[in-house]
Amino acid sequence: MTKPKEQITVFSFGAIAYSMIELFWRNHTHWSMSLTGGACFSILYNLYQYFQKLPILGKCTLGSIVITSVEFLVGMIVNVWKKWNVWDYSHLRFNFLGQICLLYSVLWFFLSFPIVLVSNQLKRYLKKPLRV
Repeated sequence: MTKPKEQITVFSFGAIAYSMIELFWRNHTHWSMSLTGGACFSILYNLYQYFQKLPILGKCTLGSIVITSVEFLVGMIVNVWKKWNVWDYSHLRFNFLGQICLLYSVLWFFLSFPIVLVSNQLKRYLKKPLRV
C-alpha cells in the first residue's frame, strides 16, 4: 500500500476506534474526538514503527504521553478557546486546567497495550501485496 493510503487508513482506523471508545465510555462523542483519535493513532502507529525495539512498557508510556498531550492540545482549542465544552475534568483530582488528568493518563497507559498490538497487526496487513 502506498504511504498516503496507509496513513489515511491508519488515521481512519484511529478516528473510528476512538469514537467507539467514547461512545462506550461516555455514551456520546463529538466530531472533534474522531479527529483527535485519528491523530493519536497515526502518531503512535508511526512512532511504534520507528521505535520497534522499545519494550512494551516503554511503548505504553509513550502512548500515554502522546495521547495525553494531544488531548491537552485539542482541549485547549475546543474547550478553552472555542468554548464547545466537549469535556471537563476539573472535578477530577490531579487535573490540569480541566483538560487532562492523572486518571485518564493512567488509563491511556493501559489502553496503549492493545494499541501496540493493533498497530503491529495493521502494519503487517497494510504491507501485504494486494492479490487480485
